[in-house]
This record gives sequence, structure tokens and C-alpha cells, in this order.
Amino acid sequence: MKATNHLLEVSEYNEAGYSSVIDFQSWRVAILNYIDELETDKIDNFQCHNETDEVFVLLSGKCILFCAEVDEENNIADIACWNMEPNRAYNIKRGVFHTHTLSVDGKVLIIENSDTSDCNSPKIMIDNTVRNKLGQLASSLWG
Repeated sequence: MKATNHLLEVSEYNEAGYSSVIDFQSWRVAILNYIDELETDKIDNFQCHNETDEVFVLLSGKCILFCAEVDEENNIADIACWNMEPNRAYNIKRGVFHTHTLSVDGKVLIIENSDTSDCNSPKIMIDNTVRNKLGQLASSLWG
């Protein structure tokens, strides 16, 4: 059979955590799999992206997206959450602080600008009060 690598690139990622699977010009496709640091009692920050929206698509398992309203002192003022449904695109707008938690079998496709990094994605570190709120919200959705 003739080599056809120039026609199609196939990528996958099945380890714990996040990995870019395709980078092309200005965009990136990544996979996020369950990792224990995304358990609600271990999450330590909310992050935003200053230069891009970020799209999440649930492939398997469960994932909750948390988005935060931030006050003038850059503290978490309020948290909204969405229990993701499979095959729906969730677009977190540029500049919105967010985090997420996944079930052990959770797998999420992420699409973002290829230059998204810690340099243009500030974080707000959270304390146990906010962490407990994430746990309460997750419990209300997942039981």
C-alpha cells in the first residue's frame, strides 16, 4: 500500500491529564483526561485566557465546567457551573476565569489558540472556602 501520511494525521492521547494532539498554524486541539489534581478538593486555581476563547467537548465520562465572576480585588465573587453533555460544544469566552473537574472515565476535547500558555493565561489561586464551594456544586450535580 502506498504511504498516505501526507493525506491524514491521526492522533490520540490516553494518559492522565492534558496533552496537545494537533497543532496547526493558529489553533490547537488537545485532549484532557481525568487526573486527580482536578478533583474538587485538590483544585488550586481558576485560569483565564487573555487572547482566546476555549472550546470544550465532552467525549466520555463526566465533566463539570466552573466559571467565576471576579471582583475588583481579583477575588472569586461567584461561581457558575455546567454539567457537560456529550457532543455539545461549550465555548468559554476570552477573559473568563474557569476550571473543571472530571469523573475517573472523563475525556474532553479542547480547542484553543496554539499560542495559549501560562504567559497569556493568568491564574487566581483559591482557598479552602472556594474549594469547598466547588465540592458542593459538584455534589449537587453528581450526587
